[in-house]
Amino acid sequence: MGKINEWENAEPGVRRKIFTPGEGLMMMEVHFEKGAEGYEHSHVHEQMSYCLKGKIAFRIDGKETVITQGETIYIPSNARHGVTALVESVLLDTFTPVRRDLIGE
Repeated sequence: MGKINEWENAEPGVRRKIFTPGEGLMMMEVHFEKGAEGYEHSHVHEQMSYCLKGKIAFRIDGKETVITQGETIYIPSNARHGVTALVESVLLDTFTPVRRDLIGE
């Protein structure tokens, strides 16, 4: 479970900080070492990811899309998705509604 406003390890080579959520929206910053992966998963929440730094390959329902610094990608509710950092990278992820599973509620 995530801790609010504290850095924590997620997958190998991946660190994240979950920001204080609102009523129906939340954000987290995720740092990736080169080659690190965010494992494939799905959730009912809609997600948008903004690339603050680097180059990330997203796999969404079997389709790969690469985004770089300054670009965003949308992940629909229940879509299976995962990522691979092609270089050292940073994402800003937003979710609606709040991912209670990440914040320990």
